[in-house]
Amino acid sequence: MSTNTASEIKMTWQIGERMYILGIDPGLSRCGYAVIEAAPRGKGKAVAMGVVTTPPAMETPKRLALLRTDLQELLAEYRPAAVAVERIFFYKNRSTAVGVAQASGVILAEAIASGATAIEYSPSEIKAVIAGDGTADKKQMQYMVQTLLNLKETPKPADAADAAAVALCYLAYNPARKNVSTPLGLK
Repeated sequence: MSTNTASEIKMTWQIGERMYILGIDPGLSRCGYAVIEAAPRGKGKAVAMGVVTTPPAMETPKRLALLRTDLQELLAEYRPAAVAVERIFFYKNRSTAVGVAQASGVILAEAIASGATAIEYSPSEIKAVIAGDGTADKKQMQYMVQTLLNLKETPKPADAADAAAVALCYLAYNPARKNVSTPLGLK
């Protein structure tokens, strides 16, 4: 583990380095993630996809700590240039909204602490960019993620597919590798 703090790491882009984007579909019980390698023209290649889970019966602070630990491991392993997070937009269930907001805060803070760029996108923005329709349903989104990442099967679980869509949204907005910095010395 590096002893540098995020403020001591100078950001630079180096030709020929692999650039990873970590997409996150935040949640306290289920947090989807996808690591996408940037490819030319805003495209990407799936490197890792999955879901981090925490036990619902556990106290919230302990669940957030578990999420933080798992996220730190992902950040250390892949060293993403950017972490793209789906922004909480609207929830009918207040306790769900609070948990998602708390998880998002942990994720955004850890992203910045690791030296990555952190950015949020609304669900309708992600849907518009990926499917061409801000009201696209889950099946449409999963199909588009499968197509854009050239996957043989629909990505599962849905939380991981959603996270991949968030990462692809970032790449669509930042198609040229030169527009994104990677932390110097953090490959």
